Amino acid sequence: MRRLAFVAFILGALMSTTTGGAAAADPENTLYLELESGRVVIELRPDLAPQHVARIKELSREGFYDGVVFHRVIEGFMAQTGDPTGTGRGGSQKPDLPAEFSDANYGRGTLGMARSQSPNSANSQFFICFNDCSFLNGQYTVFGTVTEGMELVDGIKRGEPPQDPDHIVKMQVAADAK
Repeated sequence: MRRLAFVAFILGALMSTTTGGAAAADPENTLYLELESGRVVIELRPDLAPQHVARIKELSREGFYDGVVFHRVIEGFMAQTGDPTGTGRGGSQKPDLPAEFSDANYGRGTLGMARSQSPNSANSQFFICFNDCSFLNGQYTVFGTVTEGMELVDGIKRGEPPQDPDHIVKMQVAADAK
């Protein structure tokens, strides 16, 4: 029985891969975050934060994130982006979102929405955790997890702001990728 389960696992893995890496399990809820160093694949979590996921996909489809820098990158903590001004004070022209806090853990590779003091102030900025950040649990909206390419996230230049910051080359919903 174990052997059969193992064979089924291997066949499933082989069937879900392409020459460019693993195929998105749910292309409508998968993001491709292109960095100069390569592609980061993100599984979105509409089950936890439907409004935040919808906003990230909407902004991605508009090309909002393309060219935006990582303006705050703290060693051992996280890399933050999503501000078109690069200052950490900007956002999209869309209204802020109400908090969608959950009991999801902020582990390595978790994506969360940045916000001001107000819990209902998330807009377009987000961050990716380098390590366990469980001290953030229940205080920020979790909307996704890195499933491939975390080593590329680890390579983002540190600083507040970094000198010569890394930027998002392109961010797109996998269903829209060509």
